[in-house]
Amino acid sequence: MSQARRAAAHAATGGASTTTRRAAVSAGFVLALSAMAMSGCGGAGTSESHATRSGAGLPRGTEVFAEPNHHHVTGTVRYNRTPPAGGPHNDVWLNCGVYSRPVRNEYAVHSLEHGAVWITYAPGLPSAGVARLRRFVRSHYVGSERYLILSPYPGLPASVVASAWGAQLRLSGPGDSRLAAFVSHFAGGNQGGEQGGPCSGGTGSPRS
Repeated sequence: MSQARRAAAHAATGGASTTTRRAAVSAGFVLALSAMAMSGCGGAGTSESHATRSGAGLPRGTEVFAEPNHHHVTGTVRYNRTPPAGGPHNDVWLNCGVYSRPVRNEYAVHSLEHGAVWITYAPGLPSAGVARLRRFVRSHYVGSERYLILSPYPGLPASVVASAWGAQLRLSGPGDSRLAAFVSHFAGGNQGGEQGGPCSGGTGSPRS
């Protein structure tokens, strides 16, 4: 083979190698971008996935929201919803159980942080409805700490409202079947970040 032909062959081989290397680099870059998108880089993918997992299995109408403030405070807190479902609270928790009078928000919210569900009802609810809620709560206590609170609450947006840390459900009444699903999902859970925290030995004297 002449020197000219050898030079031409070498050039063709080198050019092909360069083209191959460039294609491989481009393919690797595309794969890297795809992996980043799938892993949720940038936050949007992760947030959407977390929201989907949080809502899985919840009864229809449950509102789920972020509640990052876990500070202990003294005095009265102005909460952003009625009743409160998380936020700053007293350093003493409310003992779980059935109450016949309204309880202090700041104590109840601390119990929510420990995994309790707070069931509130309008003070004007007929006595038959109140009795039904009391039976429900007593039959759905979770372990020795109970993790359920029942109390009247003036100014509710519905006749009965169930609240957990970062979640709330307005119910049509004491017989609403969604209440059991809400309690099953949240009572004793870790939504407040302190699962297993006490719901006794605090403040308050429930009737049962």
